[in-house]
Amino acid sequence: MDDKKTFDGKKLWLALLGALAFATLAFWQGEGRAPTPLEEIRSKGKLVVLTRYSPTIYYEGPEGPAGYEYEMAKMFAEYLGVGVEIRVLDSVSSILAGIRNGEGDIAAAGLTKTEHRAQTFLFGSDYFSVRQQVVCHRSVDMPKDLSGLGEVELLVSESSSYAEKLSQLQREHPELRWKITSDYSTEQILELVAEKRQQCTVADSNVVSINKRYFPQLTVAFSLSEEQELSWILRDEAKGLQGELADWFASMEQFGGAAKLYDRYYGYGDIFNYVDLSVFHKHMKSRLPIYEEYFQGAAEQNNLPFDLLAAQGYQESHWNPRAKSPTGVRGIMMLTLTTAKAVGVKSRLDAVQSIYGGAKYLSRVLKGIPKSVQGDDRLKFALAAYNVGLGHLRDARQLASRLGKNPDTWEEMKTVLPLLSQKKYYKTVKHGYARGTEPVNYVERIISFRDIIRQKYYYAMFQTSEVVVINIPAPIR
Repeated sequence: MDDKKTFDGKKLWLALLGALAFATLAFWQGEGRAPTPLEEIRSKGKLVVLTRYSPTIYYEGPEGPAGYEYEMAKMFAEYLGVGVEIRVLDSVSSILAGIRNGEGDIAAAGLTKTEHRAQTFLFGSDYFSVRQQVVCHRSVDMPKDLSGLGEVELLVSESSSYAEKLSQLQREHPELRWKITSDYSTEQILELVAEKRQQCTVADSNVVSINKRYFPQLTVAFSLSEEQELSWILRDEAKGLQGELADWFASMEQFGGAAKLYDRYYGYGDIFNYVDLSVFHKHMKSRLPIYEEYFQGAAEQNNLPFDLLAAQGYQESHWNPRAKSPTGVRGIMMLTLTTAKAVGVKSRLDAVQSIYGGAKYLSRVLKGIPKSVQGDDRLKFALAAYNVGLGHLRDARQLASRLGKNPDTWEEMKTVLPLLSQKKYYKTVKHGYARGTEPVNYVERIISFRDIIRQKYYYAMFQTSEVVVINIPAPIR
């Protein structure tokens, strides 16, 4: 493409947007009224979102911006037909101050709708139910209820809903004691607990679920609250935006977008126990550094994500180059003789050959996935086919269509694949019986390992004294 033409096209597009905004402003002035919040957002062409860094909220991943709240905010902006400006602040208190001062249109930062906050702020629709949980290091003599909470060191983040809840409980339990900090976020305090630098803290159940994968030493002592709702906060004058937000959330629920997003970020939280995760973290320190450059090189050569390929290698062999299964597959990527020959691997026990051969084979399988399968689901389908074979995957897709399910989403396919072990289903498909639960578990374990590796390599929990601004343009319609 001609760079000058591209640049001229961008200038023309910006000029048109500017002219439209000017014309819209002139119209409002002529009407003698102020624009509504929605008109204002569409006039400036962007939704301004206040948020913070967290694995459950927003971070920069290997493919760019990521996080549950970020994805939702981006989809809502697309629904409105505008771009999104992400303004990353350093704490909950700065986000609440920012939205109060009109520095953003919405605050999307895993914020609990508490009674106290509801008296001060304008909330949108509820989108996630959580419980506040007391979390300690597994070596601590953990409290079983509120009566024992005063016997441990408890640290929570300033301006958090946890501090508010503890203050409420202290009225009936005057023995309760805790410390608050403005130096650490909730996620950072969880890391302090995992490192035994702090005994216990309080965090929402969704935050705990994610962080237990990264820090298996964390253990939930008990729930501090009943279910509470997470919700976005709107700037005071944006009451008219509540209706648009409610309609969008309803459409997300109706068409499965909410379930798919939940599955992506939280669908893999409970498939490991403490031993599984402890062994994995041990091998991340001792084994992965030995083979990291080969996973990086093989991933780059075959246009695959490094973290996914490394996670697959762990699922196959625990990064053991001499691994062998009862069925005769061998090496880090556990290749069969037939597969090894097809991808040019002469020695399956040679770690470098195995990694490059496995990557080459996964890349070939990925090319066999229909183009109708989009996004992250393409990799999940390819991993399932790597495990169970493309033939069985195609059978499952046909079966999904017959059952009225979407054959192009992993969320639907992971419920259909296990049916291939039932006679009434496998006798109706071309390739017959398959242990369909196996590829589902295979994929979900790899995705969970991938997320942990991704956290290590790409996500850094840090405080920043400056506002970080990321602009994503409006969708072209």
